[in-house]
Amino acid sequence: MTKSPLKTFEFEGNALSLTYVETQDVTKGVVCDVYTFENGSDKDLAIIRIQAGCRTPLQRILQGEKTIEGYISGKGKLVLTRKNGKTEAYIVNDSLGKPFTATVTIGDVMQWHADKDSDLVVYEVCFPPYKDGRFENIG
Repeated sequence: MTKSPLKTFEFEGNALSLTYVETQDVTKGVVCDVYTFENGSDKDLAIIRIQAGCRTPLQRILQGEKTIEGYISGKGKLVLTRKNGKTEAYIVNDSLGKPFTATVTIGDVMQWHADKDSDLVVYEVCFPPYKDGRFENIG
């Protein structure tokens, strides 16, 4: 699942220039490419590549103003449990033909799942930029 670093990323209708920081192994079958935006330090970007049948850790948001989860390619779902206890599941795949984003906030719990027969590529934009302690792995 290696891929060359991105130079730009379209976010909120704008093509923004990126600087590649590093690639992190998150868990079995999950790799995260970390980027900073060149024109502003109010946010950063993670491109998360999930192998077929794998999923990201179950994470609770502990810090940050806002975190935007978005879909790039493949098939899978995002499961969110809001701080009020309500669970939302969003199915994502190329055939839906529309961009998908969800905003998660402090207290919400999230997890991406790749379908058993498809890799899944998603993104995460953190306002302000990510720092340790933003998420708590709970499962």
